[in-house]
Amino acid sequence: MSNHKRTVRAAAVQIAPDLDSEHGTVAKVCQAIAEAAAQGAQLVVFPETFVPYYPYFSFVRPPFASGPEHLLLYERAVTVPGPVTQAVSEAARVHGTVVVLGVNERDHGTLYNTQLVFDADGTLVLKRRKITPTYHERMIWGQGDASGLKVVPTAVGRLGALACWEHYNPLARYSLMAQHEEIHCAQFPGSMVGQIFADQMEVTIRHHALESGCFVINATGWLTDEQIAAIEPDPKAQKALRGGCCTAIVSPEGKLLAEPLRSGEGILVADLDMELVTKRKRMMDSVGHYARPELLHLVIDDRRTSPMSSLFPAEQPAPVIHSSTRSHHADSRHPVAPPASEPQGPHGIDLGTAVLGAAS
Repeated sequence: MSNHKRTVRAAAVQIAPDLDSEHGTVAKVCQAIAEAAAQGAQLVVFPETFVPYYPYFSFVRPPFASGPEHLLLYERAVTVPGPVTQAVSEAARVHGTVVVLGVNERDHGTLYNTQLVFDADGTLVLKRRKITPTYHERMIWGQGDASGLKVVPTAVGRLGALACWEHYNPLARYSLMAQHEEIHCAQFPGSMVGQIFADQMEVTIRHHALESGCFVINATGWLTDEQIAAIEPDPKAQKALRGGCCTAIVSPEGKLLAEPLRSGEGILVADLDMELVTKRKRMMDSVGHYARPELLHLVIDDRRTSPMSSLFPAEQPAPVIHSSTRSHHADSRHPVAPPASEPQGPHGIDLGTAVLGAAS
């Protein structure tokens, strides 16, 4: 897709979830998609694990006291595919928008911090899981693998995504840069830690825009005073659930394209002049003319991990190995595999014999 004279209108959404109902949060997502599309948005980005909500409780409560809330999150979490993905897919299709949504995904007995990318025709083109949950989050979510560290072609261009402090993992960021992302979608929880969280976030997303030579669309969540009180009744501890919002849109030159949303609900909209990607990369392409792959390069294991794999999949039956002799212990009806060979050293030395000899 050529970037010559091409403009994309992007929207970053900062709204509060419905803490009482996953259906309520999904309804707010679909409404925000419609509102952004009415403003001409072709891309809409939502905060980290927005559906049903970010597990704020885990930041202010000790693990032994978080059990009931954690179990409730299991009940409200998203299955992929499922009713939530179907509803968001339909909203993306109806409005012709690319949608990036953060969800708590349930995969049997484990929850994951998952980012979903829906193309403008409603197709789910990327599902990725946060590779390392941060701090308190490790009591809530499992770890993702690198199979989701992908840049995908969409109706608005080549798009990549990371969640929160994954942006402090330079190799994760570089893996997307090396795939030539043009638009990077960042997601943070918001309403946490205080102003320092927002300040650090702004530095992080602006740096990635400069280093990658791409646009960054960043969405953070928001909690109302009533929601904060419901999560944490202690007024002294409530300060941990305030601040930390910086919903922003950044150009490849590191410039803010609109004043960031630092409090309250709203939808930030800006036009992306895609020619700026080429303009920036002409000066500094970190994975092209400004790279030295013969000196420094990234090696990534992007295989999908699984707790079990089969040596002989169903379509590839196991080979039958017949025994060379018959005895009362085995016959041709019960094939016996030959004994495993002894481990060999670097020069073909039989390590089993060598070890026995050394021991004697």
